[in-house]
Amino acid sequence: LMVGILRLSQHKAHGTSLVAVFFTGLMGALTYGLQGSLSLKAALFLAATAILTARLGARYAHSLAEKDLKRAFGFFLLFVSLLLLLKPYLAPVGLVRGEVWEDITLLLAGGFTGFLSGMMGVGGGTIMVPAMVLVLGMDQHTAQGTSLLAMVPASLVGAYTHHRLGNVDTLLAPGLVPGVLLGTFLGGEAAHFLPEATLRLVFAMVLLWTSWRYLRPSGGKR
Repeated sequence: LMVGILRLSQHKAHGTSLVAVFFTGLMGALTYGLQGSLSLKAALFLAATAILTARLGARYAHSLAEKDLKRAFGFFLLFVSLLLLLKPYLAPVGLVRGEVWEDITLLLAGGFTGFLSGMMGVGGGTIMVPAMVLVLGMDQHTAQGTSLLAMVPASLVGAYTHHRLGNVDTLLAPGLVPGVLLGTFLGGEAAHFLPEATLRLVFAMVLLWTSWRYLRPSGGKR
């Protein structure tokens, strides 16, 4: 939206988006926390490595040419949309057993997610939630709350790094935050009126369409 409608560069869109991710994560984590649907220990392990790699992801994004960053973002959206469509057919298996291996899994998932978040300007639920649900056997609500909490410090580090690199629109960001908070609240309320399968399908279709716009031959000229 920031690239297509507001005409921001891809780099500035990613950096400015991370500012919104920070506040979305903060509000979401608070909501899930009040419901008791998060694991503080898991969030700490995820955040420990995500904080380190978010900075690297932001710097890597800054080093890419505009067309290369757009293409990478297109492939990322394609991956997320396919994951959403396959989600109903993936069952929690709890592949990892033992506290040490669980902690290692969380550290690896946090590191990978932090890098992607810093590079793509997105939250970490796409990687963290499937890792916790499918690999660790954590319930869906706890996994979502935990990923939101873990991404609060990671998105802050990523946003700060992008800001230092000149990739945050300081005029747009302050006005973006209230809208993001309101949208998070209204989106959560609206989600209760639609079946999960319908929401997932609609969101996946939007992401597929967006990824096609980024990956088509003429996408780099926008």
